[in-house]
Amino acid sequence: MAAQLHADVLVVGSGIAGLTAALRAARSATVLLVTKADLAQGATRSAQGGIAAALGPADSPDQHARDTRAAGVGLCEDEAVRVLCGEGPEAIAELIDRGVRFDGAEGPGGAYALCLEGAHGRPRILHAGGDATGRAIQRALGAAAQQEARIVVREHTAVVDLLVEGGRVVGAELMAADGSHLRARAAAVLLATGGAGQLFSRTTNPRVATGDGIAAAWRAGAALEDLEFYQFHPTALARPGSFLVSEAVRGEGAVLRDEHGRRFLPEVDQRAELAPRDVVARAIAQVMTAQEGRSVWLDATALGQRHLRERFPTIDAALRAAGIDWAREPVPITPAAHFMMGGIRTDLDGRSSLPGLLAAGECARTGVHGANRLASNSLLEGAVFGARAADAAAADAAATGVAAADVVAADVAAAGTVLASAPSPTGWTRTQLQGLMWDRVGLLRTGAELEAAAAQLATWQPPGPETLTTITALEDRNLLDLARLLTAHALARPVSVGAHHRLDSPSEVLAC
Repeated sequence: MAAQLHADVLVVGSGIAGLTAALRAARSATVLLVTKADLAQGATRSAQGGIAAALGPADSPDQHARDTRAAGVGLCEDEAVRVLCGEGPEAIAELIDRGVRFDGAEGPGGAYALCLEGAHGRPRILHAGGDATGRAIQRALGAAAQQEARIVVREHTAVVDLLVEGGRVVGAELMAADGSHLRARAAAVLLATGGAGQLFSRTTNPRVATGDGIAAAWRAGAALEDLEFYQFHPTALARPGSFLVSEAVRGEGAVLRDEHGRRFLPEVDQRAELAPRDVVARAIAQVMTAQEGRSVWLDATALGQRHLRERFPTIDAALRAAGIDWAREPVPITPAAHFMMGGIRTDLDGRSSLPGLLAAGECARTGVHGANRLASNSLLEGAVFGARAADAAAADAAATGVAAADVVAADVAAAGTVLASAPSPTGWTRTQLQGLMWDRVGLLRTGAELEAAAAQLATWQPPGPETLTTITALEDRNLLDLARLLTAHALARPVSVGAHHRLDSPSEVLAC
């Protein structure tokens, strides 16, 4: 029998949503926090642009909400947006209380250095360390979690599958880095495992972003929604690794040019470089197609060397390491997979369709992002909904109680048959899957390409139980599950809207 662990609340994931949830739940419950790599690894640490909140004297939660809905192209759920924008200032205050030091003079509304990003009508982006906001948040929350007596942190531990008994999630089967298995028993399980950028050959996401929580929730029978809406960031460095060049650079005045030096975005949208991400990314992709795949250029030379180094120290160092002096020459960029708007369907308190299972952050689908996420709302989502999900998880744990310690057997619900493998599967590699998804289920889609992708994915066999002996094998299984699901969701939406753009279908016109 596998080793047993016990807690009131099991939190899987250690980004802003997971750490916020663990700290909040620990006010009244015991918490086991497990994370696949080091506590500090994940997408939160890499976040450059900042975190959005209506703090300025000329701003308000209502205005933030309007911008969020407009970016979401009419598919945002109003109450989710109201919660995100209305509770945003309080979430920022809690981060400050945890030790996050945002740039600018400390004080009430408007005292911090608030910046502008694409599709925002007001400067409302707080940043820390210039372009190291995510790192500052990760450091502060991680330190707080490690100091909290009611939180037990277990690193280098991946979720294999959820444990389901009587239609309720009662814990999870886990795998340590050495391949050993253990079971965590909990009255409530809260997934905060992030997105799945590793589905694509070009992504700004870290190596650990393989959609583990979303895939595990689906295999257990939880409802998923909006997987077709995958956001591609417009400006990743066109070099191996797809290093993110923050949208905040364009907010400071940088422009995009084609290979002839022509600015092309003013012809596409009146907001030009500050249009929503889906608009900018598609425009770049279309120019690259006309240029036979060659990258476009981000021109920040007008900002000057001193400003670039002081405002964007992380990006400046990375570009210089790549041999690019962006104060003197433009930067070659390309779109790259960045953020999953869909995921595990939850209510506004993080509860999924499966009792005992909650989710928060990028792996959850609250409806707040609609068809296209507004820039810098991702960190805010993790803070706001991580706290709400934690309160619900702690309440559920108090009402339910930790289940019996002796777990003899636990049933994992069937994965379903809608995307079952073909009878004679062929082998595949992760690189092949990523290439297929980039080419046929990427930024610009057609029905024929999606059908071809679905047919190919159906021939590939997931790793069997006998080969699920490493975390890499677990990740490959999750990526194949999600590749099939995302493709099926994209085929099921025949019209273009937001981040789901089909070249063979008209746009869906929706009221914002």
